Amino acid sequence: MNSEKQKRLEAKGWKLGGIGDFLDLSPEESIIIEMRLALSRSLKERRSSLMPALLVSSMISSSRPRVAMAENGHLSVSLELLIRAMLAIGASPQEIGQIVATAG
Repeated sequence: MNSEKQKRLEAKGWKLGGIGDFLDLSPEESIIIEMRLALSRSLKERRSSLMPALLVSSMISSSRPRVAMAENGHLSVSLELLIRAMLAIGASPQEIGQIVATAG
C-alpha cells in the first residue's frame, strides 16, 4: 500500500496491521500461522506439478480430501502432516527449513 493511501486511512480512524493484529494473536501464534501457510502454498505448488493428490495421499496414508485441506492451509491439518507430505513429494529437510525460515 502506498504511503498516501495509508495516511488517508489512518486519518479516518483505520488501524493498519497484519492478520495477527486483526485476530489478536500472540507473536508466536502469528509465526505458526505464517509457517503453516508457507508450507501449504509450497505443498500445493510442488505437488500440482509433480503428481496427483491421490498419489500423495496414499504415500502418507491419508485421504485425498485431507491433502487438499493441507494444501489450503486448513487449521485441522497438523504441521506434521504438512511436513510428511512435503517429504513424500521429494522436498528435502533443508528445503522445508528454508520455507519455514522465510515464512515470517
